[in-house]
Amino acid sequence: MLNITLKETRVYQDIREEVREEALEEGREEGREEGREVEAIALVTRLLKRRLRQDLPEEMRSRLSTLPLLTLEDLGEALLDFTSLSDLQAWLAEQD
Repeated sequence: MLNITLKETRVYQDIREEVREEALEEGREEGREEGREVEAIALVTRLLKRRLRQDLPEEMRSRLSTLPLLTLEDLGEALLDFTSLSDLQAWLAEQD
């Protein structure tokens, strides 16, 4: 016989490379998504601070950091109607 292991075949090596490239691309996409969420959290936090004219309590900042991107986008619109921290608290309570 040829004394060739499966790992030494061209087909195996091609498949392995393809899987590696797909995994890298998936990792890049996840990184981009995380980056968008971090940016959205930072933007919404700054807008809330400016709108409410006060720093957000740590528990509020922590809560914002757990919101998915679409919810953060909704909050970005809703905060235009906020006049106090209680408006933000009520909005967050509605999300639960």
